[in-house]
Amino acid sequence: MTPRERVLAAFHYQQPDFTPCDYFATPEIRQALLNHFRVNDDDALRDCLGTDIRYVNPPYTGPPRQTLADGSTIDEWGVCRKPVSNQFGDYAEAASQPYAAFETVEDVDRFPWPSPDWYDYDAIPAMCAKHGNLAIGTGGFFVQDFINRVAMGRGVEQTLIDIAEENPVYLRMVEVRRKFYLQHIERILQKARGRIDMVLCGDDFGSQRSPLISPDKFNCLYAPLKKEFFDMIHSYGAKVSHHCCGSSRALIPQFIACGMDALQTIQPQATGMNPYELKKDFGGKIVFHGAVDVQGWLQRATPAEIRAEVHHLMDEVGRGGGFIIAPCHQLQPDTPLENVLAVYNAIAESRR
Repeated sequence: MTPRERVLAAFHYQQPDFTPCDYFATPEIRQALLNHFRVNDDDALRDCLGTDIRYVNPPYTGPPRQTLADGSTIDEWGVCRKPVSNQFGDYAEAASQPYAAFETVEDVDRFPWPSPDWYDYDAIPAMCAKHGNLAIGTGGFFVQDFINRVAMGRGVEQTLIDIAEENPVYLRMVEVRRKFYLQHIERILQKARGRIDMVLCGDDFGSQRSPLISPDKFNCLYAPLKKEFFDMIHSYGAKVSHHCCGSSRALIPQFIACGMDALQTIQPQATGMNPYELKKDFGGKIVFHGAVDVQGWLQRATPAEIRAEVHHLMDEVGRGGGFIIAPCHQLQPDTPLENVLAVYNAIAESRR
């Protein structure tokens, strides 16, 4: 099988020749891998790791994004992100709340929101043509993201209150993001002419112990918007992989009902997210995209333990298709490089 055939087989719950694999990493791990393999770009890095999926997104051509003297950046959504140092690197934390002052729907409408026109969609065909028989994805965890990305500009507490109260101000911000990404992703798919196989999108509906919202709240506020988006993607012959951190077990029936093809993350230490149990309960109904535990386990495990778990995941969760093995989130900066390499060496070993 080609990598593309392998990924599509997994999405259709057919047994591929090998379990397809993917890669997500923090900037620190990315740089360490680039240095290790002596390559200069993400495609070459993915070649070295032996992954089956490449990602394309149109170049940004809108108004210049601002970079401030302290290294903070202001994105096209008006949110300032500042690098905050930790023991192992830094993380771009939200450093402003431009949406916090919104009190009316009119306040939302007056804000200078980005336009889908700020991207060069004509670049997509050539970007796809580079990837031969590999599977191709587009989008990212930020696509839609009605909770996390709104909270970056409004504050987490206020956003959760907005959701509970179904505040019209919050709902108008959700509508802004709905319209933007519906148009943006559709224009990418149109230009790709069937060559894009998967769209990444996301919303963090889970905490470590349970969902942040009830199934009823999901059905009320988000399910219609998700279904509309997924239906559009399916109309172009592509599949959906939806990112969701934490414990989303109680929402998976709702995810399936609105047409989600794959759940990306599968964070084993979150309540109810053991990938082997999820396979028993939902195998053949939703694809699992992730499951290699980066929440402390990968940092502490030995290469032998990593090899054993990677093979176990591929053998059990990958049986009958419906699985793309990958880190359960970004590979974290405190992970020893040898452990990162052990994951992909074990995957490569299974393909010999």
